[in-house]
Amino acid sequence: MKTMKSISYWVAIAVGGLAMAGCGKSDAPSGGAGPVEVGIVDVQSEKASLTTELPGRTSAFQISEVRPQVNGIVQKRLFTEGGDVKAGQPLYQIDPAVYQVAYDSAKAALAKAQANLTTASNKAVRYDELVAIKAVSQQEFDDTQAALKQALADVDTAKANLESARINLGYTQVRAPISGRIGKSSVTPGALLTANQAAVLTTVQQLDPVYVDLTQSSSELLKLKRDWESGRLKRVSDKEASVKLLLEDGTPYGVEGKLQFSDVTVDPSTGTLTIRAVFPNPKGNLLPGMYVRAVLESGTTSDAILVPQQGVSRDSKGNPVAMVVNGEGKVEARTLKTERTVGDKWLVNEGLKSGDKLIVEGLQKVQPGLAVKAVPVGKNASALVPAAASAPAAEHKQ
Repeated sequence: MKTMKSISYWVAIAVGGLAMAGCGKSDAPSGGAGPVEVGIVDVQSEKASLTTELPGRTSAFQISEVRPQVNGIVQKRLFTEGGDVKAGQPLYQIDPAVYQVAYDSAKAALAKAQANLTTASNKAVRYDELVAIKAVSQQEFDDTQAALKQALADVDTAKANLESARINLGYTQVRAPISGRIGKSSVTPGALLTANQAAVLTTVQQLDPVYVDLTQSSSELLKLKRDWESGRLKRVSDKEASVKLLLEDGTPYGVEGKLQFSDVTVDPSTGTLTIRAVFPNPKGNLLPGMYVRAVLESGTTSDAILVPQQGVSRDSKGNPVAMVVNGEGKVEARTLKTERTVGDKWLVNEGLKSGDKLIVEGLQKVQPGLAVKAVPVGKNASALVPAAASAPAAEHKQ
């Protein structure tokens, strides 16, 4: 039994030694492997258009709340709810009987006043001739002149009364004050209306064009102004700036708008100010109250450093960091200052310069100070795929 235990012991030691020898052989090749391959892009300064994306909501270009201007009973509704109406188009018919009578009475009063004016005018002419030959007294002449002036005033008063009656009679047809899309009616035939009542009969909104009210932070506006003054950004136009629009579902609106004005007061509760743009809306796709995002072109810069987003990561403090290959072929970490994204790239203000070799592929395999082999992405990007895929196969072979 002791002899059998001794043999087992020495066999175990021999097997362990062979296993260790085998491990030593498998580790040897990895220790002599070349530098890690990484994909890099050459950083270059370029001309770029900078845009600002702002949230906003649409609103009607014009809104008119329709109310009656005379009292009366509604006889007819003369429009289709939700349809388009033209300015001046009749919307409601109020019973005109009372106002027609007032108009006819005013018309008769004017005719009477004009008849009295004719009599007074003829008498004044005759007395003017008679007073010259002393055939009438001066007092009688003065009375005829006063009567003529009174008759003229009566005619003017009658004309004003007739015009007022005509206007009130016209108000029995409630007309659309503007062209646009009309909403639902709040009254039906038979309803009693009161002049200038608080309740709205209906609302007409002009939807072509439409307003888009945007909000921009005051700090962003100040930064843009500083960039313009320093010459870093060039203005797109000193007049109206064009604006593009993204709808609620992210699809672009097919027609460009124009920036109309920027508010002069900052909202103290939000630190933002309002910017208004005008957009054509020939098909009526934009409705009041829709949430949209507008894209404004802030300006252009001729020396922008734009780098792919996959080449920028964050450190433990949240600062943007990039890995570059320096002149010695080693990895070097750079802390960046990024301003914004432009398309699918970061706009870098500090940390990178033209000519730097930015690592965009293989970042998980490198660390600062490690010697690497830089492979330009785009020229020989496929060389990285076999290198990564062949590693597990080599291990399996060993």
